[in-house]
Amino acid sequence: MNPDDVRYHKEHTWVRVSGKKGTIGITDYAQDALGDIVYVDLPEIDEDVDANSEISEIESAKATSAVISPVGGKIVKVNEDLSESPEVINEDPYGKGWIAVIEIDNPSEVDDLMDATEYEKYVEEEAK
Repeated sequence: MNPDDVRYHKEHTWVRVSGKKGTIGITDYAQDALGDIVYVDLPEIDEDVDANSEISEIESAKATSAVISPVGGKIVKVNEDLSESPEVINEDPYGKGWIAVIEIDNPSEVDDLMDATEYEKYVEEEAK
């Protein structure tokens, strides 16, 4: 089940907004599709990123996948725990498996993202 307190990007990433900051991670669907995650290339602190651009890569036993930022802004924090334990993304993608926190440049970008219901429909359509 996808949480209602986050917004979803078509590239299977999510953002949880709190004030001007957004915590970013990959969805449960994405971690499931990747399989066992073995490495996360974390973004750099203070890096400026655009919405819809790659902020990191995740390697699994199956593939390497780009992590696309759902919003633009500046990276202000990264989840260092993933360096030692990347599998946390598999275990808790919407909690301890977050990847980065971004200071959002344009909060209206969040309005362009899907809510949980829209995202679930999107995943169903994509699976056909």
